[in-house]
Amino acid sequence: MSRWKRLLTPFAATTADGRPALNTPSSASGFLTIGGTTYIDPDGSYPLDHRADGSATLIINDTDRHLTIVTERNSRHSPAPPADPSAPAPAPTPDPVLAPGERTETRRGDSVRVG
Repeated sequence: MSRWKRLLTPFAATTADGRPALNTPSSASGFLTIGGTTYIDPDGSYPLDHRADGSATLIINDTDRHLTIVTERNSRHSPAPPADPSAPAPAPTPDPVLAPGERTETRRGDSVRVG
């Protein structure tokens, strides 16, 4: 079996187009809490449900990765376009990022992305 592993190792280190493969872990290590739900070793994106009473949603990053709160784009929560079409559009605000160990409360956003 070690002979096969030795033969296939160069293929695992590159992608189909010859670029080196990324050696990143598949998921974060730790806990991600959104509102009343806690995810263990999260990976990918998680929905951000807003409360009906309008109160803020708590997000706690107890992982080893940064989290991005993906904000609304072209939704009913987006700011209205300017009344004057020749006026410059307002600059989009950057998505908030939480470092490992940080927590925040938010009233905006569609999802939380790990990494």
